[in-house]
Amino acid sequence: MTLNVDLKDIEARARALRFRIIENSHKTRTPHLGSCLSCADMLTALYFEALKIDPVTPRDPTRDRFILSKGHAAPALFQVLAMRGFYPERLLADYGQNGSLFAEHPPAPDYLAGIEAATGSLGHGLPIGLGMALAGIIHNLDYKVVVMLGDGECNEGSIWEAALLAAAQKVDNLCVIIDFNKWQATGRSREIMALDPLADKWRAFGWAAEEIDGHDMKAILAALSRFAAGRGRPAAIVAHTVKGSGLSFMEDDNNWHYRIPSADEVVAARDELGIRA
Repeated sequence: MTLNVDLKDIEARARALRFRIIENSHKTRTPHLGSCLSCADMLTALYFEALKIDPVTPRDPTRDRFILSKGHAAPALFQVLAMRGFYPERLLADYGQNGSLFAEHPPAPDYLAGIEAATGSLGHGLPIGLGMALAGIIHNLDYKVVVMLGDGECNEGSIWEAALLAAAQKVDNLCVIIDFNKWQATGRSREIMALDPLADKWRAFGWAAEEIDGHDMKAILAALSRFAAGRGRPAAIVAHTVKGSGLSFMEDDNNWHYRIPSADEVVAARDELGIRA
């Protein structure tokens, strides 16, 4: 991973990403805005600063890998990939429609450049990422694997099985980022399962775990830099986030897990984010 940080530029990109997600949701009548906005800052940090990737050679065997295990936030991933140059933005105009390349969850890697795994069936992304990380070690390839999980996804047993194996094998080219926005589809995460103390759970499983503000770009980049330096064990970043972050009328409102913004709300989002018409 390389970190050449221009905070003002990358924060502006994060605001642009948020607006593109909202505008496309309105045009295509597709949901999951809250979950997309909670991880927008981290996706921007990864794709514009941290990941060693090149849209010209998307299958370079030495590239870093990113897996969006919380696949319902695919609109955010597709938009940031377009911003990064993996495909033209205009192709996203039919997102979620019949016949589109862009389904409501990330498809199989053969369909789209930049996609490493089909996800959305929660709990699968970390085991897949662990396999990729182990393959890199076995073949002596210098790449990192980053997997983004939802906090509700940490309910899945397959997450903790993979966590045990990764620690046992000292897979230090693997990092998980938990988008801890405190909501699941139908309620508060802490009311559905006893997640707290989440970072301590990862530490107990043998991971180098830390907690950050998932909307503080400087903190995000610093945590990714510490992972890149290596610690002899896998890394877990528990990122405290807000569902719908960046828009005052969406923040911490779980209705935006499924709601579609109106034309007036798109305008309000543009104004609040400071995006030129």
